[in-house]
Amino acid sequence: MNAAVLDSMAPLAEASTTLLEVANLKKHYAAPKRWLTKQQPPVQAVDGVSFTVARGETLSLVGESGCGKTTTAKSVMRLIEPTSGSVQLDGEELTTLSPENMRLRRRDVQIIFQDPYASLSPRLEAGEIVGEPLRNFGMSRAERHERVTWLFGKVGLRPESVTRFPHEFSGGQRQRLGIARALALNPKLIVCDEPVSALDVSVQAQVVNLLMDLQAEFGIAYLFVAHDLAVVRHISHRVAVMYLGRIVEVADRDTLFSAPRHPYTEILLSAVPVPNPRTPAKRMLLQGDPPSPANPPSGCRFHTRCSIAKDICKQQDPTLSERDSASTGGHWVACHFR
Repeated sequence: MNAAVLDSMAPLAEASTTLLEVANLKKHYAAPKRWLTKQQPPVQAVDGVSFTVARGETLSLVGESGCGKTTTAKSVMRLIEPTSGSVQLDGEELTTLSPENMRLRRRDVQIIFQDPYASLSPRLEAGEIVGEPLRNFGMSRAERHERVTWLFGKVGLRPESVTRFPHEFSGGQRQRLGIARALALNPKLIVCDEPVSALDVSVQAQVVNLLMDLQAEFGIAYLFVAHDLAVVRHISHRVAVMYLGRIVEVADRDTLFSAPRHPYTEILLSAVPVPNPRTPAKRMLLQGDPPSPANPPSGCRFHTRCSIAKDICKQQDPTLSERDSASTGGHWVACHFR
């Protein structure tokens, strides 16, 4: 087998150090120019996001639709070019890499897309889809066949289904194909862009358990984008809550779900169904519509919908600061009063 490919597929060395470090990441989209009208401000889809992901860890990004979760994840991979900021993988800056060097670095960071059908080419057989990354990095046909057969078994697909086309698989099986393709080069980090949102509930559980089993076996780190908090609670080690392009709270899973501090986090968690019907649900509703990312509020971006907002919230933007160092990774909150 090709030596370079073998090196990329070697087991991860045992380490507890940071794998991914994102600092002050921004992605602003210029507003379209209109005839005889004033130029509109840019859309601040992601505005100053910072976080880390350790080796073998799952960090989940959560928040309501349009908060910038997917844009953040794709900017980390440079599928979307960030406006500014730093993205370091294993200490190497990704935002300044040349296209060829970035292509080589993609062996270490892969993605599982939300739609398991749209992300697969209908013209290719399943085995060709999973083996395409291996072909791109110089693996021979015989080696690809061996590796693809092994990958099919790892994700719970029959080896004989390598000659089938995507439309011949169920939704859950298609997502398993996507997982096998992402796993092909044995990456250190996989970005999971809402990988189970398009699946039935029973299939969701199977796919989430598969991801956790693969993580335990290969030491893969996940950046997991989701809006289903029940799934997030099951798979995450730490959770980062996003609102209007910024992170407002970060904590380990148990701390965040048991003792949230930011008012926005409290509202999100109040919508999670309680398994015990005798326990009264305490639902909290967000007031009003989310502000436009092209014209965010001054000060704290959440103050227009916050029940505890004061004058300082309208004037001063709270920094994301550590409030409890006892929890794993610390408990970080961007709020003047929490």
